[in-house]
Amino acid sequence: MSKLFTPLKIGNITLPNRITVAPMCQYSAIDGSMTDWHLMHLGNLALSGASMLVIEATGVVPEGRITPQCTGLYSNVNEAAMARVVKFVRSVSPIVLGIQLGHAGRKASAHSPWNGRGALKTDEGAWATAAPSAVPLAADWPTPHALSAQEMERIKQAFVASAKRAAQLGLDFIELHSTHGYLFSEFLSLLSNQRTDEYGGSLANRMRWPLEVFRAMREAWPADKFIGAKISGSDFADGGWTPDEAVVYAGELKKAGAAYVTVSGGGVVLDAKVPIGPGYQVPFAERVKRESGITTGAVGLISDAHQAEDILTSGKADFISLARAMLFNPRWGQHAAVTLGEESARMPYALQYDRSSPRLWPPGKTLGKLDR
Repeated sequence: MSKLFTPLKIGNITLPNRITVAPMCQYSAIDGSMTDWHLMHLGNLALSGASMLVIEATGVVPEGRITPQCTGLYSNVNEAAMARVVKFVRSVSPIVLGIQLGHAGRKASAHSPWNGRGALKTDEGAWATAAPSAVPLAADWPTPHALSAQEMERIKQAFVASAKRAAQLGLDFIELHSTHGYLFSEFLSLLSNQRTDEYGGSLANRMRWPLEVFRAMREAWPADKFIGAKISGSDFADGGWTPDEAVVYAGELKKAGAAYVTVSGGGVVLDAKVPIGPGYQVPFAERVKRESGITTGAVGLISDAHQAEDILTSGKADFISLARAMLFNPRWGQHAAVTLGEESARMPYALQYDRSSPRLWPPGKTLGKLDR
């Protein structure tokens, strides 16, 4: 049996395979509320053959959104719109469904990718941003407001409120977003955190608030459901976050009740020299898994079924988290099963699509390399 298609227990749920779908921003919400695009997008990915799906980074306050088009879960209107999408996904797939909750920090108030990603101007609807310190992302970005202890408490309570809304939606898990240069990774990195209080300086101090928020979310979240986190393995910049620190942070999250971490990285500075290539972030996951003992997911240009299988069989990660590969090929799971010789009851198709399975094709017809 292929490792990719063996079960994995996370919290109280046993995933039928180790293929998961990463949270991917769609920049298609209206005032934080999901639209028909999300019905199509998440419904499609729910039929991918993956066992777990994470809803895109979702702001816990309006000013915590990356762009004006990002999703939020801070109002009754947001919650109702998301409930419609969740109900639809549940109607077409048994996939384990969760949500990534976050705050964009100094990277908020930005344009969508197809509009340049830069900071919004005042006449474009810009809003004031906040961060651990008054240090701008780059020379052409606004200087964020340095958060006070009282403001940090309000944001923590916003995470708790969004977690409770996610529970009302019946989601299976939540994930704390603490990478990609957004608010929590800004607190964790020395490149963006220049505080001199108990939340700055040493690693213990820089981890303090992200862990406080995580614990508050864990307490608010149903005890029989799991919670995880997405963390950085590196800032890819001198003086920034390191793999050593990632191991410590993952260990502290585990002590606080995290069931898993997925290890990504980058985003704290715009000019980082990131060595992008197939599986370029997998070494961070390998080290976190080995040294912290927490269930660990790997990301970073994983696109090939044999590549994914090798990551798992070599013990570098416990599960695979796919992003762009899933957008390009939203039947990645079924195709990987064919490639690895695992097309069986372990990789069921939606009844409406069952006749697309190669096992039902006329003799002599083959698919070729469908995982490419």
